[in-house]
Amino acid sequence: MSFRNSFIPFFICLSILSLDFPLQSSGFREMRSSLIRLPNGNSHHHHHPFDPSRVTQISRHPRAYLYRNFLTDEECDHLIKVAKDKLQKSMVADNRTGKSKESTVRTSKGMFIRKAQDEVVVGIESRISVWTFLPVENGEALQVLHYENGQKYLPHWDYFQDKTNQALGGHRIATVLMYLSNVEKGGETIFPQSEMKESQLKTDEDSKCAKKGYAVKPKQGDALLFFSLHPNATIDPLSLHGSCPVIEGEKWLATKWIHVRSFDRKRVSASKKERLQGGKPQLS
Repeated sequence: MSFRNSFIPFFICLSILSLDFPLQSSGFREMRSSLIRLPNGNSHHHHHPFDPSRVTQISRHPRAYLYRNFLTDEECDHLIKVAKDKLQKSMVADNRTGKSKESTVRTSKGMFIRKAQDEVVVGIESRISVWTFLPVENGEALQVLHYENGQKYLPHWDYFQDKTNQALGGHRIATVLMYLSNVEKGGETIFPQSEMKESQLKTDEDSKCAKKGYAVKPKQGDALLFFSLHPNATIDPLSLHGSCPVIEGEKWLATKWIHVRSFDRKRVSASKKERLQGGKPQLS
């Protein structure tokens, strides 16, 4: 099966789980009593379960899904606590060289939390994998971001323009944005080219920026999943998105970028070695 064709059954499964229509049926709501408990290696430690009845598809082009209360308040507070004293200026990838650089396009601060750093992070990463149908090893480390008054991220794509970043794990196929705090005003995630932008009702509570596309207002614990590639693995320009400026309050966010292949550097290096030597990879 070709690389592109292998995505077709994957997205059929994803659509079955995530589309709007099951949420309208009373039978699907009854699934709340049959939640998916995730393995965590510690039987006495409780992790927030995965509950597909909380997922709503908010856009088909680009494909985007909103999961209400994906994180508990305790998980949100934990990620903020881990990140708070380690924040640095957020960077962007140079479209030509792939190297990280500062830019006025992105004015937040952030830091990365090591994969499987603690039981809370393990639980969150497992839940993301179940929701997206993508392996944990395909994900980058969680990035926690902090936006203060006026700070924003102008519309951009999460797939790469350069070959350097594509060499490790390929394109970013999916992004999960987890809102760790409420924002008094502003800070919305916006999709300027979404097919739903004209049909979304706007109010005085929405910022001027949010009225320029389909907007998702930050709500503590909610998570937004969207795909940067089509089911045939080609890039989706409609996945253009941005973070509107914070007008009142502050915004805390955790981002998980997920690639089409493993992003585990040891696994990738071993796979390259196997191809060159014709033997099995030796993982340290």
